[in-house]
Amino acid sequence: MESAAHPSLTTTTGWRGLAARLSPVARLRRRFQRWWQARLPLSDTLQLTQRNVYILPTSSGWMLALTLVVLLVASINYQLNLGYLLTFLLAGSAVVGMHICHANLRGLTLHLKAPEPHFLGTSTAFEIQLSSGRKSPRYGIALAVHGTGKAEHHWAWTDVPAQGQASVQVAFQPGRRGLHRVPTLTAETRFPLGTFRVWTYWRPAAEVLVYPAPEVPPQPLPPGEPRAGGTGNAPSQGIGEFDGVRAYRRGDPLKLVVWKKAAKSLATGTDDLVSRDAQQAQRHELWLDLAHAVLPNHEARVSRLTAWVLQADRLGLDYGLRLPGTEIAPDTGAAHRRRCLEALALC
Repeated sequence: MESAAHPSLTTTTGWRGLAARLSPVARLRRRFQRWWQARLPLSDTLQLTQRNVYILPTSSGWMLALTLVVLLVASINYQLNLGYLLTFLLAGSAVVGMHICHANLRGLTLHLKAPEPHFLGTSTAFEIQLSSGRKSPRYGIALAVHGTGKAEHHWAWTDVPAQGQASVQVAFQPGRRGLHRVPTLTAETRFPLGTFRVWTYWRPAAEVLVYPAPEVPPQPLPPGEPRAGGTGNAPSQGIGEFDGVRAYRRGDPLKLVVWKKAAKSLATGTDDLVSRDAQQAQRHELWLDLAHAVLPNHEARVSRLTAWVLQADRLGLDYGLRLPGTEIAPDTGAAHRRRCLEALALC
């Protein structure tokens, strides 16, 4: 039987987190990170040279250096020729490994492909292409989104063939909708001995659009509005009865079934069949209005409209979108859906 966390422990943890965020050292670190990141040039292609590649020993490297000092002191103290041999052999291997490690990253060309929009709450993958003109392969190249403080890096590893290319995908999950600049990326390698870490920082110029998260479960579509100049004033009767399309009814002629939507339904294992309704198309049209989403929270209303857009597109309906200061005329198709989702992301 699990026991609940003690309230005092939760309070203590919260106070520690707040103190860490408000501490002068943390604020100074954040200011320093903003300063040096602002100095990085914005570019979707980065050529790695000696000017933007850095190297330092790892913890294993420092331990190796300490071991070499102990071996050297012992060899001098006891006049051990084999001790000298082992010491300088290990030291020479470390120096050669340092040059190989630095050359493993230097000379690479990193190129970021344009990121696709995605929905809030899901991770997007930035595809990065690594190109090498060297006649020997490069091993153990890692890329990740640069974290702040003690944030954990989620590395994506790859090898680059000789005079070839390799692609790697780096995951990123933003915390809010809207248009975001691609975060600062970092690449590193510790090949071949792991005694040195060679790394670089990269600030791409591309931006990624984050759509609002759709409401789950989605609510029924709002009723259709009478068309301007239409002859009918009665409200629509159910979901999908807008712009010449309605839910399939038993006995509908086969020529009225929207077979394109039927093929998609069969492929996905659902039974969302729709039929054409010429009379309804002349009387009503579907408008997705922010005022129709009766919710107290603005983000919740935007999420409901996002779910409506996806639902109307799945049913093959013509629909329009009304937002404060923006009105998108009724239409259908992938381009119309993308335009509506972009408007919702930026509203």
